[in-house]
Amino acid sequence: MGFVVGLDAGGTATRAVVLDLDGTRLGAGVAGGANPNSHPPARAASQIGDALRAALEGLDVRKVQSGVLGMAGSSKLTDPAVAALFEKAWAEAGLRCPMRVVTDCEAAFAAGSASPDGTVVVAGTGSIAARIVDHKLRGTTGGYGWLLGDEGSAFWMGRSAVRDTLGQLETDEPLSALAEAVLGMSLVETAQRRRMWSRLITVVNSSPPIGLARYAPLVSAMAADQDPHALDIVDTAARLLADTAMAAREPGERTPIVLVGSLVGPSSPVGDRLRSLLRARTGATVRVATEGAAGAAWLAALDLLGPTAPRPA
Repeated sequence: MGFVVGLDAGGTATRAVVLDLDGTRLGAGVAGGANPNSHPPARAASQIGDALRAALEGLDVRKVQSGVLGMAGSSKLTDPAVAALFEKAWAEAGLRCPMRVVTDCEAAFAAGSASPDGTVVVAGTGSIAARIVDHKLRGTTGGYGWLLGDEGSAFWMGRSAVRDTLGQLETDEPLSALAEAVLGMSLVETAQRRRMWSRLITVVNSSPPIGLARYAPLVSAMAADQDPHALDIVDTAARLLADTAMAAREPGERTPIVLVGSLVGPSSPVGDRLRSLLRARTGATVRVATEGAAGAAWLAALDLLGPTAPRPA
């Protein structure tokens, strides 16, 4: 019996999964981030090789008949020089089957649904929604990056938390729990409000803009404690993500919706609110996907077996 391999390469981690053709997991590997837009391409390619070797350890590499690489930043591989680095890493891991590259959206949707058609919403540091038709990406909404969009993302939530805190510091009202948490994370300790206001602006602007995403977990934690400022940010983030998802769908569409990303997981307040909104607006099934590598491996199995390919166990 042959094997298939799937990879999910993101900005912070790369995961590889090996399945047999019954969908049984045979191996798994993890390495560092391999998005060639956020890492030097040579470094990104080497992480692909590391994840593959870890997943294939102890297995007969010659039995791998099909492989799919799901990757954030997949468009970068349209550059022949970058593609050559990834092809080399693939071959040096012992694989002789072709490397088929898909977007992380396609791998994520396959991980969350067996349907060939539907919508996937990715919400982590950034945000994007994609329309999937016959397991392939057919269009996107959002995903413009922190400067131009990414509404409802961790970056957006973190920026909202800091702006809300600054607004509170401009008043004489007691600070909310969220504001206290933001100031604590920022190591702003002076008691004079105007100085706190100035210091927070200085601290935030001294880091890369995308670093604002680190405040998002504070919003989730404070929302769980019913802080009204955090709850307002959570509700708005969920609404913005729902709007992004709806823009990727046809009117009246009932195909499944898959959510993926740190911001919309099973225990996330934003995820809980977003699932409720999407079910109310569409009547569709809404699922959470947590393992894009398994979705990529299933896409590799579909390439071999067609629609009868078993889902990963």
